[in-house]
Amino acid sequence: MISASSAACSAYGACDLFAKGDLRPCSIVIFGGSGDLAARKLIPALYNLFIHDALPDPINIVGASRTVMSDEVFKDRLYGFLIEQVEVDQQRWLEFSKKLFYQAITYDNGDSYLELADFLDGLDQKNNTLKNRMFYLAVPPSLYPVIGAHLGQAGLAVEGKDGEDWARIVVEKPFGRDLDSARELERILHDSFNEHQIFRIDHYLAKETVQNILMLRFANTIFEPLWNRSFIDHVGIVTTEKLGVEHRAGYYEQSGVLRDMFQNHLMQLLALTAMEPPSHFVAERVQDEKVKVFRALKPLNIDNHHDNLILGQYAAGMIDNQPVCGYRDESGVTPDSLTPTFAMLRVYIDNWRWRNVPFYLVSGKRMERKETKIVIQFKNVPHSMFRNVLDENILANRLILGVYPEEKISLSFQTKNPGAKECLRPVTMDFKYNSVISKTELGAYEMVLLDCILGDHMLFWRQDGVELSWSFITPVLQFCENCLMNKDDLQFYPAGSLGPEKSQEMINLLMKG
Repeated sequence: MISASSAACSAYGACDLFAKGDLRPCSIVIFGGSGDLAARKLIPALYNLFIHDALPDPINIVGASRTVMSDEVFKDRLYGFLIEQVEVDQQRWLEFSKKLFYQAITYDNGDSYLELADFLDGLDQKNNTLKNRMFYLAVPPSLYPVIGAHLGQAGLAVEGKDGEDWARIVVEKPFGRDLDSARELERILHDSFNEHQIFRIDHYLAKETVQNILMLRFANTIFEPLWNRSFIDHVGIVTTEKLGVEHRAGYYEQSGVLRDMFQNHLMQLLALTAMEPPSHFVAERVQDEKVKVFRALKPLNIDNHHDNLILGQYAAGMIDNQPVCGYRDESGVTPDSLTPTFAMLRVYIDNWRWRNVPFYLVSGKRMERKETKIVIQFKNVPHSMFRNVLDENILANRLILGVYPEEKISLSFQTKNPGAKECLRPVTMDFKYNSVISKTELGAYEMVLLDCILGDHMLFWRQDGVELSWSFITPVLQFCENCLMNKDDLQFYPAGSLGPEKSQEMINLLMKG
């Protein structure tokens, strides 16, 4: 195993995980403040940042939702969720809770937003938090345009001159349901906010291994010369889950695996893996290179889709030796549903670097295991000088970027097996993040919240990337939803398996290592 020590890190200077820049006083307004996302993800992330002195001081954290409650009830509710997830320092919690406030709001009532504006003005004057505001939309996507429009009408999207006061809106995926709805959402948000004020979150981008793709490629000279069609046979980007739809059937029936995973997470991983090096490591330059990848995607030929698209839906099966029902038997799912819970896309990027290299994008629910990885499969050696000595095939080199369950980088290659006889054995060099990282590592929500406060768009989607991604996926969605599929297009696979039979050979190949 390859390892790195903290001494090596200190040789290049101290690595403060939480020091990212000048954090100006601000107010964070969480719409949907009484919901699970706020209680289970956002507040624990903010508390973690607070105990590591990584939040602005002063700061106001305001929950806003339809439920009427006092500040104290709001704090007690959050505390109840927090102690279930982390060890809470009582003194630090008391300090943190003083920064928590609550304001009831009616999402479709303009007067409610005027009341919110007055409430925030009062907090700014009382706590000297300036007029810097972040509006985090932890609500269903249908409310994004409603809240965005009302914030603009109430004057809450206005920024001061020369960045004196800032206003930012944060939206979670999905960014629309297709290309047309994505453009409509963009139009409504841009009526009130400028592009630099809009932060579209994809939490996959905040994972350490995902961010490290660019570091691996562009901070080392050994990989980039091989990162092209001359040396790489194919690339696999896989994210599988053991869970089914759980209590999200209402959402999933309307989305399916393509909207839920492909349009956002997998397309971002594809872009990071395939993009050209930006001239500078700044958000705009990185976003520019991602967009070039999306523009170069070869459109899928739906008329001949069997070569490049496999769709599946999980049937009854076994997970962890326990029987589970099929998708059509889940609560809230129609008995004859054609919603895919699995998809494999073979896509091509029509540019000089990647011409004719297939990228396999795979995602599915109720699979054998939960795993996210990027597999770079190199080509076989062009000439085997050992063919008269070794009675075996030589396995090609493989680079694996593990995202979950282990964040790691693995490189496999061939060596001679010890002994008199000439025979090969594959060995693997591993770098595992949990062997070297600090216990105070940043989680995904901590990362994105910090970057929103700082105004750094590196980990977020830009609108042109959103539209190009939808442009590629929308024809596939239309094929699925316009009754163009026949009975052979949706393949059923047992829960706990590697997916549909037609895809298993490739999935087996990608899952190795």
